[in-house]
Amino acid sequence: MDLCHPDPTELSSGEAEELQRIKWHRKQLLEDIQKLKDEIADVFAQIDCFETAEESRMAQKEKELCIGRKKFNMDPVKGIQYLTEHKLLSPDVQDIAQFLYKGEGLNKTAIGTYLGERDPVNLQVLQAFVDCHEFANLNLVQALRQFLWSFRLPGEAQKIDRMMETFATRYCLCNPGVFQSTDTCYVLSFSIIMLNTSLHNPNVRDRPPFERFVSMNRGINGGSDLPEEQLRNLFDSIKSEPFSIPEDDGNDLTHTFFKPDREGWLLKLGGRVKTWKRRWFILTDNCLYYFEFTTDKEPRGIIPLENLSVQKVEDPKKPFCLELYNPSCRGQKIKACKTDGDGKVVEGKHESYRISASSAEERDQWIEAIQIRIQSGPRKTSGGGGRRRALRVEGPVRVKSVCGLPRQHLRVLGGWCRAA
Repeated sequence: MDLCHPDPTELSSGEAEELQRIKWHRKQLLEDIQKLKDEIADVFAQIDCFETAEESRMAQKEKELCIGRKKFNMDPVKGIQYLTEHKLLSPDVQDIAQFLYKGEGLNKTAIGTYLGERDPVNLQVLQAFVDCHEFANLNLVQALRQFLWSFRLPGEAQKIDRMMETFATRYCLCNPGVFQSTDTCYVLSFSIIMLNTSLHNPNVRDRPPFERFVSMNRGINGGSDLPEEQLRNLFDSIKSEPFSIPEDDGNDLTHTFFKPDREGWLLKLGGRVKTWKRRWFILTDNCLYYFEFTTDKEPRGIIPLENLSVQKVEDPKKPFCLELYNPSCRGQKIKACKTDGDGKVVEGKHESYRISASSAEERDQWIEAIQIRIQSGPRKTSGGGGRRRALRVEGPVRVKSVCGLPRQHLRVLGGWCRAA
């Protein structure tokens, strides 16, 4: 008799009953296993729903935060108002000060403008902002370097006076005993700023020697002179290294992207390496830009929409996909550029761009916005009679950017950019 597959006719009645009982238990176990598999699948489906909803919520929050930063850079008061109204920033002065101190994506001139206002709330924020700085065990020049890099001083004397007075109070609190009073620190701070200008401004011909700096500061320490060694250290520090003052580039993409047609988080499929990466996309000026972070000043990639089309596509790995392609040049690389791992701008590798949204509705909204932009944008033709004005960038160029784009991006793209 085969022990693995016994012949029922050769079994005793007891053995036959035992065999039936084993088969019944086996059937029950298989049914229980299937139920567990179904329950696990349901749990994973619920987790996916929760994650999708959370990603959508976070994407919306990040979008609103990005808009708030841009509004702040254009009008600081309205920007803070937008952020607080949308619950992205607490109206508490400490929280506002921390937001400005971290400065992620914020224009330093705008920070200085906000801190310089005489409104009671702004004055409290100024105090809290200065308190965010830790000046302990720093000499005065080191502390000034840190302070003056965190924002750009406004031009009005009264505003500068308030800021430097608040700075002096904070410095003396962090370094008790260095000066007899905050007035000493205040006066010496201005003297150091003037020294920096005199030593490093190319328009100033008369460079003050150390002896003149000492003479300028006689009797400022409660009627007494400061130690000459202390003044020498401060003088030498400024002479060897001027203050680094924040320069807000007029070509900052903040203005280029202030009112885009559409922006938001999307997943993009790589060209050479087929991996999906989350990118912040901005649609404006007949181009699709993508960034690694919303706070980045320059895009990771630029896709001019000229002569492209967009369509819905199905993808086995990701839902809610759209595709950008050139209908007249299938199989050829799309004219685009990106930044590689070394920061070098290179030509894109895509024959088409596949992008995944978080929902069907979002995908359709992106497709509609891109189609509108494509239809309203110029079409590049082989003839020379078109009304489109173009700027061709070739060879050495002295401008830093055109239409808000860095020169190196334009060279890779072939230099085509609509003239204003």
